[in-house]
Amino acid sequence: MQVQVRHEPAASRFEAVVDGALCRADYRLEGGIMYVVHTEVPPALEGRGIAGELVRAVFAHAGREGLMVAPVCSYVRAWARRHPEVGRLVAPGW
Repeated sequence: MQVQVRHEPAASRFEAVVDGALCRADYRLEGGIMYVVHTEVPPALEGRGIAGELVRAVFAHAGREGLMVAPVCSYVRAWARRHPEVGRLVAPGW
């Protein structure tokens, strides 16, 4: 599934609208660390890989901007464990 993810820095989130529904990954930025605190995909859209695409966009942005990611959200933490290629972007202690 092709998902168009966009960064909305004013709202501190990455988002995608799929079938008219908002899907998002919320973060707060402190210094050089993005604390990703919540991901949300409506139940009717679960299982399509949308949350994964949101998180992939978070890590891609962090890499481009020289930021680290603190995966506070359990989904983001599990995703990062399954994708060791982003390990260099995970903040120490996470």
